[in-house]
Formats: sequence, C-alpha cells, structure tokens
Amino acid sequence: MAKRGKQKLKLLRIRDALLEYSDETHPMTVADIIGYLETCGIEAERKSIYEDIEELKYYGMDIITVKGKGGGYYVGSRDFETAELKLLVDAVQSSKFITTAKSRQLIDSISSLAGVHDRAKLKRQIYISDRIKSMNKSIYYTVDSIHTAINENSKIRFGYYHLNSKKEKIRHHDGKIYEASPWLLTWNDEYYYLAAYDSKSGIMKHYRVDKMERVTVTGERRDGEEVFKKMDLDLYSTGMFGMFTGELENVTLECDESLAGAVLDRFGMDTFTSQRENGKFIASVKVAVSPLFFGWVAGFGTKMKITAPERVANEMKNNLSDILKLYES
Repeated sequence: MAKRGKQKLKLLRIRDALLEYSDETHPMTVADIIGYLETCGIEAERKSIYEDIEELKYYGMDIITVKGKGGGYYVGSRDFETAELKLLVDAVQSSKFITTAKSRQLIDSISSLAGVHDRAKLKRQIYISDRIKSMNKSIYYTVDSIHTAINENSKIRFGYYHLNSKKEKIRHHDGKIYEASPWLLTWNDEYYYLAAYDSKSGIMKHYRVDKMERVTVTGERRDGEEVFKKMDLDLYSTGMFGMFTGELENVTLECDESLAGAVLDRFGMDTFTSQRENGKFIASVKVAVSPLFFGWVAGFGTKMKITAPERVANEMKNNLSDILKLYES
C-alpha cells in the first residue's frame, strides 16, 4: 500500500492499539503509539498523535490522559467490562448443551473483546473439564432456525432422537418427522428446551433442543397462539421439570425451615409460604407433576413432604413404593 494510503489508516491503527494494549495500569505513551504505528508501516510525528487522540475523543472514544512521568493514554470504558467477560466465559463453560470444541471457540471470541492485559486474567478461567458436554454439534443452527421460525410466525419440521446404551441415535417413531408450532425457548437444568404447540394433540409439548435434528422452517403459519397467551411464562419456566410436559397444578409442600433457600431458588421469591408451629413451613407451588418432580422432592428426604392435593401425594407414595420394590427384588 502506498505511503499516502497507510496514512489514512493511522487513526484506526491508533484506536486498535489503545483497545488492544492499554488499560488503567498500562497507559500507552506517545512513543509507544509511534512504535506501534511503525510496525504497521506508518510514520508519525508526536504532534500528530496528540491531534489524533483528540479526534478519537471527539468521535466518542473514552480515552483517559495520565499526566506526569510514565503517563500516557488508556481506554477508560469498553463495550464489556472484564467482570462481564468473566461472567460470559463462566456461562459458556458451564453450559452442557455447548460442545467442548465450540466452548473453546466461543471463549476465544469472548476473550478477544478484552485488551491484551485483561485477556491474561481471563486465561485463568479458560479451562474446560471432562464434564458432560453436548455431542450435538448442529445445535447452534437448530437454535437459529427455531428463532427464525418464531420471528416469522412459522411452524417447523424436525427429527427427534435419544441415545441408547451403545451411544447410538435412536430416532423416535422410526424416524418420523415431527411438525410443531414453536413458541418459547427456555433454559432449564442446564439444557435448552422448546415449548411448541402440537396441533394433533392440541397441547403445548416440550422438546430438548440438543435432541432435535434437521430443523426446517416450513413457512406455514403457527397454531396454538391462544394456548400460549394463557401461559404464565414465569410459572412455566419454574414449574417444569425436564422434558415432562403437563398442565401446571397447585401443589402444597411441607418443608423443613432449612429448605427455604432451595424452595425459593427453584420457584422464585413470589412463592407463597406460611410458617407452622412445628418449625416447618408450607409452600404453595405450581408444577407439572412428573417423576422428575417426585425425584426432586425425594432428594430432600424427610425434610419435604407433599401434603396436597391428595392425588399427587398418593402418586408420590406409589412412586417411592415402586422404587423400593425394585431394590427388594
């Protein structure tokens, strides 16, 4: 590139240098900036750097001037603070639905948003253990297709499968293609779930997104709008346990006081609670009753009991009885 052409890039190169190499503890001096420009094949005088810094400030870049010995310039505020980037890195690392390879790619992309010095701080967090991670590499395209369908008010078609003990894909209903109207993507128990209306059964169903494949947007108008409008989205997201679909119903739990945090974490701060004289409290919650819900209750042992409705309490009793029989045999 001709010398004149490179000079036109000078302002952009100074911006790049400040974003990449400067922070509060590492201000760039004019000499540092001139040195960086030289590596880009751009000659610059000190006076022009001062002028360029003022231009960048006028443009809206938050450049802080440090006066005195060892002074210089650094970028004050960025699109993302280091603490925010750490949160994003942690979220990617803890997400089971993101494959290990994709996690590394995303973390590299997130880290590139920080300056070189703060990037080193993020490196301490960039470790992906051998914990369970999704094997479905196409999930990013699946999520994108679902969002497209929701935005375009369109139905989708897709295949659905589970894995057997040999880690083989077993496609549901002999590979039958499902058709449904997508309405909501939710995050539950570290997995993405799709709430979609099934026209044939006339109910909202739950699908785990990483088990969906070959998702296509049909262009046919969605069904189930009235059903979706009646849903309380906050209650729906807290009351669902895994992929089990069902109507949310009121369930009363008698809990030990030590479980207050667990109940409120699961069902939210608006959960109705009342104290009992025996050191326990009553919680009224809305849940889709399922084996996973019973498992959640059983996990607290004798510290939690379903007291109403009686039908649900009996279902819990039968569930525990079946498990006990399994071990007795």
